[in-house]
Amino acid sequence: MFNGGGKRGMENTAKSKNFGAAIARLFRELRRMKILVVIAIVFAVASSILTIIAPDRLADLADEIAKGLIPGLAIDLDAVWAIVSFIAMLYGSSAMLSLANGLIMAQVSNGFAKDLRGRISRKINRLPLSYFDHNQTGDILSRVTNDVDTVAQSLSNSLSTIISETALMVGVVIMMFATNWTMALVAVGASLVGFIGMGAVLSRSQRYFEMRQKELGKINAHIEEVYSGLNVVKAYNGKAESDRKFDALNKRVYIANQRSQFLSGLMHPMMVLIGNFGYVAVCVTGALLVTNDAITFGTIIAFISYVRLFTSPLSRIAQSMSNLQAAAAASERVFDFIDEKELADQSNIKTRVDKDAIKGNIVFDHVKFGYDKDKLTIKDFSANVKAGQKIAIVGPTGAGKTTMVNLLMKFYDINSGDIRIDGTSTKEMTREDVHSLFTMVLQDTWMFAGTLRENIAYNRSGVSDEDIMEICKTVGLSHFVKTLPHGLATDISENDSISAGQKQLITIARGMVEDAPFLILDEATSNVDTRTEELVQKAMDKLMEGRTSFIIAHRLSTIKNADLILVMNEGNIIESGSHAQLMKENGFYAELYNSQFAL
Repeated sequence: MFNGGGKRGMENTAKSKNFGAAIARLFRELRRMKILVVIAIVFAVASSILTIIAPDRLADLADEIAKGLIPGLAIDLDAVWAIVSFIAMLYGSSAMLSLANGLIMAQVSNGFAKDLRGRISRKINRLPLSYFDHNQTGDILSRVTNDVDTVAQSLSNSLSTIISETALMVGVVIMMFATNWTMALVAVGASLVGFIGMGAVLSRSQRYFEMRQKELGKINAHIEEVYSGLNVVKAYNGKAESDRKFDALNKRVYIANQRSQFLSGLMHPMMVLIGNFGYVAVCVTGALLVTNDAITFGTIIAFISYVRLFTSPLSRIAQSMSNLQAAAAASERVFDFIDEKELADQSNIKTRVDKDAIKGNIVFDHVKFGYDKDKLTIKDFSANVKAGQKIAIVGPTGAGKTTMVNLLMKFYDINSGDIRIDGTSTKEMTREDVHSLFTMVLQDTWMFAGTLRENIAYNRSGVSDEDIMEICKTVGLSHFVKTLPHGLATDISENDSISAGQKQLITIARGMVEDAPFLILDEATSNVDTRTEELVQKAMDKLMEGRTSFIIAHRLSTIKNADLILVMNEGNIIESGSHAQLMKENGFYAELYNSQFAL
């Protein structure tokens, strides 16, 4: 069953971490809810104690009934009724405590899952962009959804059972030895075989639970990738290739799930077999002891109840351990994410930026940066930008234009050199303060489910509908707003049938709402038609008045009126000047510009 092409490779890539270490970390995290856990444990122990006492009373009941079988003696019905009433009270109270324990543990598991999601949400905002450069979005989403849900469900199904059944099992062992140590040794000895088998299965199956969670992350990443680019997949007839990759990933999930469930499923029948063997051993031993007048018949009845109570927890614990394995595998992925290295601590930064006091001067002082420290993307970038200037950054693909903007926005920390805003190094500013100084309008549009007003006035309060409509009029969106059934209150989303140009205009309007001293335009007009581009260009000129602006452009005709053009190639500035100056030099920029009009 476990043989086949390529499957050995799967086993080699599924190197399991220590199961005990994963569970220990999980329980350490549960200390956040220790009060509820302690209450649940107390209820579980109390329920187990009541359940354990009952068989001892059953022995008294059996002995009372046995007296009636002796000629000349009658059954004491009052004594029998008193014992039965007491046993019913014990079982009823035990059931109520067990129910309370289950409800509390459900609250613990759901609260723990809620806490994990909150920590993940906060963690995402503290991770460097480099993490998202190297990890697929679908896999990250799988950790937030699938893995957290698996932890919650598994804990809810297993933790309560393990606590209560362990308490019951320990108590039963104590009562068995108190009742008759010979029969107790026989029962416990038979069960030790089951524990050995359980340990062997756990060590073997854990790797497949981990593999299953990893493969679920991969298949979710593939689904997210295909669905987000579904138009491209259809346009290039990539459905067959997409289905082939999905089938391969789906098969790996199936194999991992099949193996983990098969191995963990062995534990329950194994413990049932051991339990039945324990019954037989106890019955034989008890019969021999009764024959020798070492114990009474009632003791055998009580002991059989104890064996049932002892083997039943073993079976349920075995089943719960399977769920706990799934929780351990999922929690490893969640905690790996939570333990990821965060952005540099900013608690030592005391400088606070007054956005209204910013003049708009920026100095790039021998900036060096590389996504890989051994391979620099920006090799030695220096520039002096004056307040109110319109700076265009041009160059071939891969020259480092967008990277420079990312460094300016402090999305990444530079390797060496410095960037100063009005004489203050960005190293001495918090990332939030730096972000507040810039308005960004990117080539890629971003819409979220909500009203048009919420999309335009994103994260800004106090913006009136009149202000938004004025901005819409400026960028050429007013006609589009009037065509919507509810105007600015119309719900829109990324999936609505809005043209790429309209989405870009909405993005530009969002940027105009933000009142920041610096403006960054990264191919902001690339998705609009020529006539709309002229309208947007005028709006941009109005927006750039009094602001220091950075424009990344491939269509060089759009930046001819820039105050300064920085020509980048391989991470360095190779030319700088106005359009007229650079054309007169007839260098790299002139070659780029003329190539756009070549036949």
